[in-house]
Amino acid sequence: METTKREKSIYKVTWIGSLVNFLLVVFKFMAGIVGHSAAMIADAVHSLSDFATDIVVLVFTRISNKPQDKSHDYGHGKYETLATAIIGIALFAVGVGICWNGLLAIRTVWLGGTLPAPGMLAFWGAVISIVSKEILYRYTIQVGRKVNSNAVIANAWHHRSDALSSIGTAIGIGGAIWMGESWRVLDPMAAVVVSFFIVKVSVQLLKPCIDELTEKSLPDEVEEQISRIVEGTPGVSALHNLRTRRIGNHYAIEMHVRMDGRMSLYEAHAKASDIEKQLKEQYGKDTHVGIHVEPVKNSNGQYSE
Repeated sequence: METTKREKSIYKVTWIGSLVNFLLVVFKFMAGIVGHSAAMIADAVHSLSDFATDIVVLVFTRISNKPQDKSHDYGHGKYETLATAIIGIALFAVGVGICWNGLLAIRTVWLGGTLPAPGMLAFWGAVISIVSKEILYRYTIQVGRKVNSNAVIANAWHHRSDALSSIGTAIGIGGAIWMGESWRVLDPMAAVVVSFFIVKVSVQLLKPCIDELTEKSLPDEVEEQISRIVEGTPGVSALHNLRTRRIGNHYAIEMHVRMDGRMSLYEAHAKASDIEKQLKEQYGKDTHVGIHVEPVKNSNGQYSE
């Protein structure tokens, strides 16, 4: 997929998500205030965090697709990784916040206090949120996988976390409405359970970001595939000192390649270019490939194959 087409797909899915999130934020705040539901207001804050991360994706994706320049020899791919990390941190903070507020509400009931009774508008607000956010999650995750964007996939999980949060809100509000005052504690209890799922997703998103920012090598199966491509090229005696890493959604591959020491510089360059071409065909035209060619010598110090 061409970069421009990929970029357009990311912008489209994110703008749609931003519009839905903005409408949900307005509706949830109204439903929470009119329906006297603290849980719905908290859910509105969660949707507000979704809206904020949509803006992060839009801004950082545009930056990450900029070509390399004098100050960025390897391009700007890690800006998208940074965007994914910001989303993961936001998810973690929201999950911890939901858990803390839920525990405080449970403590209030434990000490003999009462929680406010929500109205039907708040309940239907939660139902609408569940349906719309689940649809948005499925659409966004599909696009994210198609264009291979970690930031878009991360944003999809943020939509799913909002849907999960709204499920807890719907259970709590529904229980409070139909089961009486003593069951209003269901709202904060469900919120605490959902918060653990949100924190789990945030950790799953943050781990690959940390791996990339700490220059973790590509998976073993990818490096084995690289070795097969290089060593299967005619004229190559051996591959060693292979170094790999990710730069955003692209790979960076550096290696030392041994060839016949009697080979001309022109021939060695042509074979190195052939290896580079094969790797870019396999992993994308934006793959960074660095090849250091070494001559092979025999036990007598003479150049040989």
